[in-house]
Amino acid sequence: MYAVIKAGGHQYKVSAGDQLEIDLIDGKAGDKVTFPEVLLIGKDGKTTIGAPLIANAKVEATIKEQTFADKITVFKYNPGKEYKVTRGHKQPLTLIEINSITH
Repeated sequence: MYAVIKAGGHQYKVSAGDQLEIDLIDGKAGDKVTFPEVLLIGKDGKTTIGAPLIANAKVEATIKEQTFADKITVFKYNPGKEYKVTRGHKQPLTLIEINSITH
């Protein structure tokens, strides 16, 4: 069984037992979270598509870790103006494990 959920403006295809990194959500390690925005469910070769969401469907997960992505360097440069700026950014992420998909 798999589902397509919407979390943080992105869509993810998940199955029970999957671990994935999503945009930061509130909570600490060990907390349970529920994703009620289920767009599609596939089970035994049959697919149920929501319009836009599937009623009474939800995906339950456990937060494993609050972490950060690798640092990216942003460098801006304008040769005619002697303009140089270097900045870095680390995107906050949440590592979750999918427990169950209910429909």
